[in-house]
Amino acid sequence: MELLDGKYLSQTIKDEIKIEVDKILADGGRKPHLVAVLVGENPASQSYVRSKVRSCEQVGFGSALIERDSDISEEDLLNIVDDLNNDDSVDGFIVQLPLPDHIDPDKVTMAIDPKKDVDGFHPINLGRMTIGLPAYLPATPNGILEMLSRYNIETSGKECVIIGRSNIVGTPMSILLSRKSDPGNCTVTLCHSRTKDMVDHIRRADIIIAAIGRPNFVTADMVKKGAVVIDVGINRVDAPERKRGYKLVGDVDFENVAPLCSYITPVPGGVGLMTVVSLLMNTLRSYRKEVYG
Repeated sequence: MELLDGKYLSQTIKDEIKIEVDKILADGGRKPHLVAVLVGENPASQSYVRSKVRSCEQVGFGSALIERDSDISEEDLLNIVDDLNNDDSVDGFIVQLPLPDHIDPDKVTMAIDPKKDVDGFHPINLGRMTIGLPAYLPATPNGILEMLSRYNIETSGKECVIIGRSNIVGTPMSILLSRKSDPGNCTVTLCHSRTKDMVDHIRRADIIIAAIGRPNFVTADMVKKGAVVIDVGINRVDAPERKRGYKLVGDVDFENVAPLCSYITPVPGGVGLMTVVSLLMNTLRSYRKEVYG
């Protein structure tokens, strides 16, 4: 069993990006610039966004955090999006989800200029991704692809089961791994809450991607020997013995599943860190005008 070490890999990619940014600056160019918009005081969102800002600083990007109270109107938030769309100094920006109930997240996503949509959520980027055109890929699936590629994990012809069909992870991941590409060329099964005999599907998988949001859902009896297991879940479970009173676990019962695997991601220290670095990669691509010219 080998760990797919997101901490090591994300730092390696950050080091590569920093070398490129240093060269840009040495040649007289400006810093690539990523902006995050955070609405409300969701602790998980606050932690995640600040991690993105810190990562920008580590690689030499310019960064900014726009924070607004949860009672901001939808119109005012859309005005912020419009300002960022029209700011030539901004290469990419994200509006952190979830948003307050009175704001339509789809309307906000649709308002983002696809050229600056480094989260890869706009339908234009998702459509380009689907037919294999250059696009900003959604950050978490892109991070998983990078992990598979850099660890030289064979995907062609493999049976891949993805658990969870969210627009953020499961659905785009199923498209990306079924495309004629490397990584890709998998036979993909997308399981969800209405899937019958889900365990039978999972047991056949050479590659399992768990993104269902249920702690320790994937157990050892579901995993065949030698499988590759990618755990996207980050769940808080009670742990009175811990100082904070909780611990983070994934969607996979790591302790019992890991001995069966050829490769597995830990939680924390796996996919989550690759998600953040994917935003940096997309922002650099935007700066270079690789996707839209």
